[in-house]
Amino acid sequence: MQPLQRFFDNLRPHVETGGRFEKLYPFYESMESIFFSPDQVTTTGPHVRDSLDVKRFMTLVILSLIPHLLFGIYNAGYQARLASGQSLSLIQVVIDGLILVMPLVLTSYAVGFFWEILFSVVRKHAISEGLFVSAMLFPLTLPPTAPIWQAVLGISFGIVIGKEVFGGTGRNFLNPALTARAFLFFAYPAQMSGDSVWIAASSIPDAVSGATPLAIAAVSEAGQDIVASFETAGFTLSKLLIGLYPGTIGGTSAILCLLSAIFLVAVGVASYRIILGGMIGIVLSGLVLNLFSGIHASAWFALNPFYHLILGGAAFGLTFMATDPVTSPDMNHAKWIYGFLIGMLTVLIRVFNPAFPEGVMLAILFMNVFAPLLDHVEVRMVLKKRVPNV
Repeated sequence: MQPLQRFFDNLRPHVETGGRFEKLYPFYESMESIFFSPDQVTTTGPHVRDSLDVKRFMTLVILSLIPHLLFGIYNAGYQARLASGQSLSLIQVVIDGLILVMPLVLTSYAVGFFWEILFSVVRKHAISEGLFVSAMLFPLTLPPTAPIWQAVLGISFGIVIGKEVFGGTGRNFLNPALTARAFLFFAYPAQMSGDSVWIAASSIPDAVSGATPLAIAAVSEAGQDIVASFETAGFTLSKLLIGLYPGTIGGTSAILCLLSAIFLVAVGVASYRIILGGMIGIVLSGLVLNLFSGIHASAWFALNPFYHLILGGAAFGLTFMATDPVTSPDMNHAKWIYGFLIGMLTVLIRVFNPAFPEGVMLAILFMNVFAPLLDHVEVRMVLKKRVPNV
């Protein structure tokens, strides 16, 4: 990294105040902070330093989302051409995927930046880097057939109502991307759910029928083996793990989610307590329901808990949404409870309310509301253990 450091050091005098290219300093600073932590230090004690600033934090999350975007582009094009009976050549699949996905991504960023700049001007503060993550997460939670105008409404609601009305990044208690997705889900359920929204016919954004694994599970009758229904529909275990099936743009691949979770935990961005807590909550809840499979009519009760982890957006939600540092708890024990309850609620919503088979979205938003309470309870418990002054 030393050659790169020397490059930035040699360039710095030209972009600082009085330099020839001083107007480009914000761009220089944003690029430098991607590779190196800020060099500002305190002049008097106490000296507190953290190697992970906001820009690097958001950059690392974006890097972990890029594989999901690329896979989502391929999967959207693949499902479209497969449903249309057309050639599945890599180039054609990618072209169709780009036509379907990139307008949603670009719209999300364009509209998101409009609101972010507007509120920055009014409040006279710098543009928050959090938008880069929210504007990427939101389109990845959408079906590839989502209309552009709905993407505009969704990201507007998520940024304005989910974040800015509370004071901006760092002050919101709901995840903006999930808030945007939930708004569209309840405002336009016909375009956000059902079999026909997950596959577009070739490069033309006309929806065709294509049941998702969650939809198949939701309509399974009593005594029916859901896993057998998956295999009959062509959803083998390997296909579910890879994510090559109709679903949201970026949330179908469980393997990519696992790799992203390992990366984010390794670089100190995501909390392993929340992710593992969510996985434990899903597995234990599924196992408990399995105990009652013989006396309950729902086919969900007999489903192997492992499938709850890999179906739909559960893995994606636990990796990227539940670990949002702004809307999740700060205390260590609270993180375990927070993640566990998200996993448990995800399973319960799927099993007892078939109208919302993608339960992780509602589970995370519900626990976002209770995150401050979990922190408060743990802080109070810690304070009670302190030895009183005598």
